[in-house]
Amino acid sequence: MRAGMLSLSRLRERVAAGTIDTVLVAMTDMQGRLQGKRCAAEFFLDEVVNNATEACNYLLAVDVDMTTVEGYAMSSWSSGYGDFVLRPDMATLRLVPWLPGTALVLCDLERVEGGPVAPSPRQILRAQMDRLAERGLRAYAGTELEFIVFEDTYEQGFSTGYRSLTPSNQYNVDYSLLGTSRVEPLLRRIRKEMAGAGLYVESAKGECNPGQHEIAFRYDEALTTCDNHSIYKTGSKEIAAQEGKSLTFMAKYDEREGNSCHVHISLRGEDGKGVLAGDRPNGFSTLMEHFVAGQLACLRELTLLLAPNINSYKRFAPGSFAPTAVAWGIDNRTCAVRVVGHGESLRPEIRVPGGDVNPYLAVAALIAAGLHGIEQELPLEPAFEGNAYESDKPRVPNTLRAAKDLFAESAVARSAFGDEVVDHYLNAANVELLAFEAAVTDWERVRGFERL
Repeated sequence: MRAGMLSLSRLRERVAAGTIDTVLVAMTDMQGRLQGKRCAAEFFLDEVVNNATEACNYLLAVDVDMTTVEGYAMSSWSSGYGDFVLRPDMATLRLVPWLPGTALVLCDLERVEGGPVAPSPRQILRAQMDRLAERGLRAYAGTELEFIVFEDTYEQGFSTGYRSLTPSNQYNVDYSLLGTSRVEPLLRRIRKEMAGAGLYVESAKGECNPGQHEIAFRYDEALTTCDNHSIYKTGSKEIAAQEGKSLTFMAKYDEREGNSCHVHISLRGEDGKGVLAGDRPNGFSTLMEHFVAGQLACLRELTLLLAPNINSYKRFAPGSFAPTAVAWGIDNRTCAVRVVGHGESLRPEIRVPGGDVNPYLAVAALIAAGLHGIEQELPLEPAFEGNAYESDKPRVPNTLRAAKDLFAESAVARSAFGDEVVDHYLNAANVELLAFEAAVTDWERVRGFERL
């Protein structure tokens, strides 16, 4: 057990000693955020461990502003906005070093009358992992999240409409040790306290946009990686706030480089050995060829799960290191699918997701696409060489509406996830589109206030 992770017995000991008094009972919502409640540790041990707890089912039926919206089958005014059950997954129990006396546990969602809540992001991923398990396979994943750090607090950003914020670096600090040292007190604290919460930190580096950085964590089984991703994303914001700063994971904060979240994925057999390397061209196994072919075949129709917001699509621009072409290449960063590693480390890196992605949905989509390629024994086209931005390859959808329409028509999505899940996330996309289309932006005011 990694440092920072807790067994139930260790939690009891710490509660009895008075070093833990609060347990965060959390679920992940559609936007990839942690939601839940703070339970008194004694109550958690006496009641929640054995009996679970409940929360309003609107947590999977609201927009990013927590506004109740129409169109969801699971939760509405007509159904009375009932509850669902938060069932703690005790394997996720851990310390939260940046909050005094606090532990955290992630939950799976169940209906009050029994059975899983299918549109829950954690359940969506579990269902795809179960499909892999039927073939004797397990998925491992790593997510690389970029963010931009600002000297302003979140409160200052909110009060100014997030305009004229001061980034913590004034120039490109990609791989710069000098530039990143200015932000190192914050980055070091995030790294150390994430390690104290059970995450395996690999490294930190600067990125291109002023104030942009990345902290990388070691890959793990797919569900664990997504759990850690959500905890890290919430925790790093909380730590930044405690330091009088703010940071954002939004896909495209300004007209410069966006925040990416490249997702690495690999498969292992029941014996724990990798199954993607083999004696086929490029050192691939036949399974690897089918798996990557599935990514290409399904990428456009599953993009909605990789890029879920209006802002997500602002990243996809030529020469931006965010992909525009549905192509794969060997260590080629201009392609949507970049294959890296050798032998046991051989894996595809999917470069479509941005920092705003819900990791459970993204990894579930990659598994579903890979399984489609395996089941259909899809052949793999030759690796693309050169600049994929200038190629004639199919394009990654460039708007949320285009991605939504492709998802709605996807037989692969409905077969893999089921109608309930597909319809739920189509409604989420419709809600986002309607909200955006009703908004008047700063861009419109600048262009039209005087001159039109």
